[in-house]
Amino acid sequence: MIGVLIPVHNEEQLLSLCLQTVQSASQHAALNGEAVLVLAVLDSCTDGSATIAESFGVSTLALTVRNVGLARAAGARMLLEQGARWIACTDADSTVAEDWLVQQLALGADAVCGTVTPGHWHAEIALEAQIRYQQGYQNRDGHRHIHGANLGISATAYLRAGGFPPLACHEDVTLVQHLELCGARIAWSCGPQVTTSTRLDSRAVGGFGDYLRSLISA
Repeated sequence: MIGVLIPVHNEEQLLSLCLQTVQSASQHAALNGEAVLVLAVLDSCTDGSATIAESFGVSTLALTVRNVGLARAAGARMLLEQGARWIACTDADSTVAEDWLVQQLALGADAVCGTVTPGHWHAEIALEAQIRYQQGYQNRDGHRHIHGANLGISATAYLRAGGFPPLACHEDVTLVQHLELCGARIAWSCGPQVTTSTRLDSRAVGGFGDYLRSLISA
C-alpha cells in the first residue's frame, strides 16, 4: 500500500483542489491497482478543513499540537501502522500531477526529493522578486531542494532515519539530512511534479511563504 500524507492547518480555501489532484494521482493506471491511503492530518483546525476532507472520503487524524513536524510524524506513524510501504508527502496548499506517485516510485530510490512550481504569483510579489526566485531555483534533476510538498520515502528508510523530528519548521530538511547520514539512496528529481501556492501567510514560521516574503524585501 502507498500512503499519502498531508498536514492541514486551516486550509479550507485550498484543500479541495489539493485532494482532487491527489485522488487523481492515486487512481493512475500505472499503479496497477495498488491501494493508496490518503491521510489528512488536521492540526488545530478551526475552519471547515475537516468537513472538506470528510467530503472527499479520505482518512483523517485530528491533532492540537500546532507543529508540522509532530503532525507529519503522527500521520506517518498511522500510515505505517496501516501497512504503507511508501509515504508520499505533499501540502494542503499544493496540487500534484496525475503521475506524481508513479514518477516517485519509478525512480527506485529510498527517498525522492522533488521540485515545486509556483502557482499564480501573489499580487504582492513583484516581477523583480519573481525573477530572483527563478534565478535561485534549480528545477532540474540533480537539484538540492527539499520540500515537504514533494517528498517521498520508503517505509524502511523512514524508520531507519528516525522519522520526522518534532520541529515547527524544516522537519523535512532534517529528515533528509538523517536519510543521507543513514546512506539512503536519494533521488533529486524534477520528475514528480507539484505546484504550490505563493501565498505569503505561511502556515509555518520560516516556511515557503516567509521565503517568498524575503525575496520581496531583498
